[in-house]
Amino acid sequence: MKISLNPDKTIVEKIQAGLKAKDGYCPCRIQKTPENKCMCQEFRNQIKDPEFEGFCHCMLYYKSK
Repeated sequence: MKISLNPDKTIVEKIQAGLKAKDGYCPCRIQKTPENKCMCQEFRNQIKDPEFEGFCHCMLYYKSK
C-alpha cells in the first residue's frame, strides 16, 4: 500500500490552498468537523480497506495497493 499526492500539480495546489483557507479542513466539505479534517475520516476508512484503490474525496491523495 502506498499513499501519494495526485500527480496533477494544479489539483494539488488548489486543494492545498483550500485546506489552508479552511484551517486544514477538507475544502470539499461544508462542515468543519473532526471527520472532515484532512486526511478525512472517509479516506482513513478507505485506507484500511485492503481492496480499495483510488483517490480521496477531494482528489488530493491516491491510495495504491
